Amino acid sequence: MITSTDFDELQGVMKVLKAVPYDVTRRTLYTAADLYEGYDPEVPGSFATCFDSRVYSHFIATGKRPPVVEESLARTLHDHGMHLALDAFFATHDMRRCVGVMGGHSLLRTDPAFRQTVLLSKRLTELGFCMLTGGGPGAMEATHLGAWMAGRSAQELEQALSVLAAAPKFSDHGWLATALGVMRQYPQQRYHSLGIPTWLYGHEPSTPFATHIAKFFENSIREDCILTQAFGGIIYTPGSAGTLQEVFQDAVQNHYLTFGFSSPMVFLGKDFWTSEVPVYPLLQELSARGRYRNLRLTLADDAQTTEAALLAFQQQ
Repeated sequence: MITSTDFDELQGVMKVLKAVPYDVTRRTLYTAADLYEGYDPEVPGSFATCFDSRVYSHFIATGKRPPVVEESLARTLHDHGMHLALDAFFATHDMRRCVGVMGGHSLLRTDPAFRQTVLLSKRLTELGFCMLTGGGPGAMEATHLGAWMAGRSAQELEQALSVLAAAPKFSDHGWLATALGVMRQYPQQRYHSLGIPTWLYGHEPSTPFATHIAKFFENSIREDCILTQAFGGIIYTPGSAGTLQEVFQDAVQNHYLTFGFSSPMVFLGKDFWTSEVPVYPLLQELSARGRYRNLRLTLADDAQTTEAALLAFQQQ
């Protein structure tokens, strides 16, 4: 039996759920237009008041680990909705053709590795793969830019990169405006890509080039989503601590055949992965000793080797 006190408490919970700056009942993925609603590059200060920034400000103000149970409940309900939205997305997209790209968020738009990632993603998208990343800047943005520009000419891609070069870092003024400018100049609805960012790293803007965005509050759940749903394999571009964490988390899933099979792990950048951060020879050695089993390892410096490894898995 619900007492009057219980009813008052329920009313208090509902009041909080209605007051948060995000929709706890949302069951669809975000788009760039949703996240950046209210942003106008011509209006100073509008980025700070757009939807995404308001949610991030609220997230920080109420605590990364909120002491108030109602706020925790609101975030959980929101993230549950993102899971349902991802289920709906994959009901119309083949998860075995979903390929993840992991790499550094600080990669500059003017870095040759950025261009390499763009070209690789563009090619894979044109081959029918759906590209997936953590949805942020750097290597993640390069992946979604490549998917966005799929089907376009080399000249158009160079023009897009030229526009973006005006704001190389995600912290630069104009980073978001130049991206949205490229999207307006080269609109498309044919190709899809999936970004899975988090408000935990809300100081890093989500790339608008991702056509579908599942933004989470809980980063651990978001990390697992990225690695789990890239059934077609994961390409590791040079990165730092976060990328290394993802390498070994992915290796565990493949080792145990968590989903019934092992997906390709492609390490793009031979010198980086064998000398600067020698993860590749370590995985090879551990595999040889039987500490890891079922790993599909590929070391590459070019798009052709990467593409071949991913396509070989599709043919099995």
